[in-house]
Amino acid sequence: MAVLTDLLESGNLKPVVDRTYPLKSIPEALAYLVSGRTRGKVVITVA
Repeated sequence: MAVLTDLLESGNLKPVVDRTYPLKSIPEALAYLVSGRTRGKVVITVA
């Protein structure tokens, strides 16, 4: 974990987020995820 933290803090590791969806849109997020068109991670946001 320490190595990952160091990489993130130094900017040498950047997560790729394709799309974000609110919690109420989980069915749409899952449909997009299984469609095979994702180019990064699909994130569910919780307000």
